[in-house]
This record gives sequence, C-alpha cells and structure tokens, in this order.
Amino acid sequence: MPSSPAKLVQWLFASDQASVQAQAPRLAARWLFLRALGLIFFSAFYSLLRQVPGLIGPDGLLPAQEYLQGIRRFAGASRFWYVPTLFWLKSDSRSLLLLAWIGLIASVLLVLNFWPRGTIFVCLVVYLSFISALQAFSSYQSDGMLLSAGFISLFFAPPGFRPRWGERHPPSRASLFLLLSVWFTIYFESGIAKIASGDPEWRNLTAMDEYYQNGPLPTWIGWYAQHLPHWFHVGTAALTLALELVIVWMALLPRRFRIGLFWLVTPLQIGIIITSNYAFLNYLVLALGILLLDDEYLGRFLPRRLREDARNLADRAQVSASPRDEGVDQRWATVRRIFSSSGLWVAAFFQTWVFYVIAAELVWMMIPQVPLPTSPVSALEPFRIANRYGLFAVMTRGRYEIEFQGSNDGQTWIPYPFRYKPQDPREAPGIYAPYQPRFDWNLWFASLDNWEQNRFVIFAEERLLMGSPSVLALFAGNPFPSAPPAQIRAVVWQYWFTDRPEKRQGLWWRRELIGLYAPALAHGPDGKFVITEIPQPGQPIRR
Repeated sequence: MPSSPAKLVQWLFASDQASVQAQAPRLAARWLFLRALGLIFFSAFYSLLRQVPGLIGPDGLLPAQEYLQGIRRFAGASRFWYVPTLFWLKSDSRSLLLLAWIGLIASVLLVLNFWPRGTIFVCLVVYLSFISALQAFSSYQSDGMLLSAGFISLFFAPPGFRPRWGERHPPSRASLFLLLSVWFTIYFESGIAKIASGDPEWRNLTAMDEYYQNGPLPTWIGWYAQHLPHWFHVGTAALTLALELVIVWMALLPRRFRIGLFWLVTPLQIGIIITSNYAFLNYLVLALGILLLDDEYLGRFLPRRLREDARNLADRAQVSASPRDEGVDQRWATVRRIFSSSGLWVAAFFQTWVFYVIAAELVWMMIPQVPLPTSPVSALEPFRIANRYGLFAVMTRGRYEIEFQGSNDGQTWIPYPFRYKPQDPREAPGIYAPYQPRFDWNLWFASLDNWEQNRFVIFAEERLLMGSPSVLALFAGNPFPSAPPAQIRAVVWQYWFTDRPEKRQGLWWRRELIGLYAPALAHGPDGKFVITEIPQPGQPIRR
C-alpha cells in the first residue's frame, strides 16, 4: 500500500503502466466498452436529431428558448451551473440540429477509436446541453446513467489521437472501480428500491405477471413472454430480487466469480432488450458488465486478427513502460511532468467527488438518517453524473394509452397515428431500442397521472390545431394533410395483450375507451383556443 498521500493518489488515479501493473489487464475490456459507449451515444444523438425540433424547438411542445428565458430571469448568473447547456448561446431550430450533428459525429469518431478522451468530452457536453434543456423529456434514469458513465470514461479512456489498445496508459484503478460502481448501484439500488417501496407485487412475487404488457413500449416477443406459465413469472421475479440484492456482490469476489456473474447478468439484459424497449438503458448496463472480464478471458472471444493482440497486451504494456523522457529536451520534459501532475490531482478531485456522491446516495437509500454532508451532492446534481437508481420500484398495474384525435364536425374523430406506441390492435408491437422516442415515452408516463402534471399534452393539442410541422413529425402521419382540424382532443384507452384465440384472428391488443384525458380544444372566433370539453372531475390517478 502506498506510504504517502502523493503516492496514494498516484496509485489510485494514474493511468501509467507502473501504477497499475499489478492488477489484471483490462485493455481489451476497455477497448470494447468504449466502442459500445460510442454506439450508445450515437443512438442517443440520432434519436434527438429526429425529435428535438418537435420537443423543444421554437414551435415544439416545450420550447427551449422560453424555458431558458424564464430561468434567466430568476437565476441570474447561477443559471450556468444549475442549467448547464450550450443553448444559453442560441436555441433556435438550426442550433438544436447543429449540436445534435456535432454529437453524432463525435460518437462516430469514438467508435472509430479516434481521440477517445476528446470525443467523449464533446459527447458529454453536447448531451448534457440537451438533457438540461429537454425539461419533461429528460426525466429518465437512462440519461443519468449515460452521463455518469461518460464522465467517468474521461479518466478511463487512453490519451492520444490513435491509442489503439492504449498499452502505455491502462485504466486507472479509480476509474475502473467507479464504472463498476455505477454498474453495481444500478442493480443494487434498484433492488433496495423494490423492497423499500413496499410494493405488494414484489413481496408476493407477482411483479412479472403483467410486466410485459404494461411497460412503456412492449415488443412482439413480449406478447409471447406474457403468455408463459405463471411459475415462469414467479421465478423471474424471484431471480430479479436475488440478482439485484445478493448475486451482484459477486463482483467483489475473485476472478472466476466475476466471470460467472457476467454470464448470469448478460442473458438477463438480453432478455429485457428483446421483450421491452427501454432505449439504450440495457445496452449501457450490458456494456458496463464487460468490465468484469480481463484480457486473458476476453481474448478467446475476439476475432482472430485481434485475439493474439489481446493475449499479448500485458507483455506489450511492460515494454511500453520504458522511460519516455530519454533524449527529450529537459525543459519540455519538465513542463510535461508538471502538466501531468496537475492533471492527476484534477482527476483525483473529480473522481473522489463522484465517488462520494455515489456512496452517499447508496447509504441514504438504506439508512436515510445518516448525517452525511449534502452540499457535495446538491452541487453536482445539475450535471447528473452521480445518481441514485431505482428501476421498477413499483410495478404498473394497467396499460393506458393516450391518443390524439381530430375532428371537423365534433362527431367524427380521426386519430393521429403514433410511430412507436401501441395503437392499432392489429399492429404487432415493434423492437425500437436503443432508439428512444421521448414523446411516446412521456405519453406513457402521462397516462399514469393526470393532465395537470403533464401540460405538454395540452401543448400538443395546441400545436396540432396550428398544424406545427415539427410536432406533426413526431407522429407517423397527418390525417388532416390539407388543413388542421377544427377540434383536437386527447382520450385515454386501456390496453391488454390478447389471448391466443384472439391472436389467431390477427389481434395483438384488445382495448377499452376510458374517456377524455385532457380538455378538448378548438379555434375560437377570435383565433384563440377555446375549451370545448373537459374530463370528468375526480378522475383517479392510474397506477
């Protein structure tokens, strides 16, 4: 163990071979993880590129310009910390699309292993800019996961423009530990949240009985999973709790246990991916799991061209560890050492800060009364790089779908077709992940609550009455191509997967109309919007 603070910092946070030569090599695991991270960022930016004008554009549902102006009036100069986004400079449609393209290009370069630290930094800044401005459309745990993994990867990735495997700069102990900590807390905190919520479905192991049909965006494979025997759903619920609360601790055990753990969690994540559309969430958890494996084990699965490289990484890294200042101008070598030392302490500061927040959140989940300092946690909160997780703490007990309908006479109502949400009972639910349709996702969340807490539904009605092209682009088509309808309403249906006889008739869903979800709107004589109908009072919140 290092004998001084300076040596301890070097031992934990440095990424030179001399500092980490005793640990099992993770060069191949890092290489694979960073390529996967680039692909996940690509999916995130591609999704934004297609949706962001309709979500936060000038004629979108929640215009970023209006939101940022309101923050500017109340927050003053502190707005740059509490809402960290480049859209403070400009937030018109062209700026939104330009920034999405910049993020998309940076993610491709990351996949190609070009300047990993620089491209990760660009991806982070751009993605954080969108998340800070998306308002209600960025309230997903997957966004925090990606920002957290991306930030830690700044210290995990090798330096240089074309580092290949990065033999000279293997992963530092701290960065590898933090990424695995994120992976661990995603599982363990989700298990704690299930127990702490008191949800009887987890206590009775019935949480999976209707899980496949009630999630945000089911898949056609989910239909078949839903119809598996009851014992399968009970077993799946029990396995989920056991994995999240107990089995994940195998990550702290010797190598063979970590390898076994990888092969336990990987099929689970693949099963979730093919039965549900949770955007890139499960892909990211899957990618983080690769870091459980070392180069010796991973080498057997790589293509032949890379296999020998992976097997010989440790030897090559030892050769690369020879002094590099020999024959170099001493003044330049001194400057480089000073710069490297300063960077090391900066890296130590930020990684320690992130670790404290991750640890504090975990402790508070189990023992809320522990008097830990809260300032470091609240100060880092706007950046969402250290988070608390709690996936499926309470299971949804019904599937409700909001549908927008237009009419010119108030009698015949024509629905606006969605791109991804269940709607037509005869249409098979698709597989879209890692693509993230934020509008469709938010409508699922909105259906579990009331319209007063989801004003974007009313704004969608207004934009449809105005014929907003960017909002119409969020739908699969426009049933009123000549001119916007005279009236718009949002109704809510309850959906169920069909049984096997109904499925043989070509039906994937059966549904029942619940009623009006939000006030119906029309154009008044003066051109303003008027309410033509309101939902029945006292309508219960659905869970």
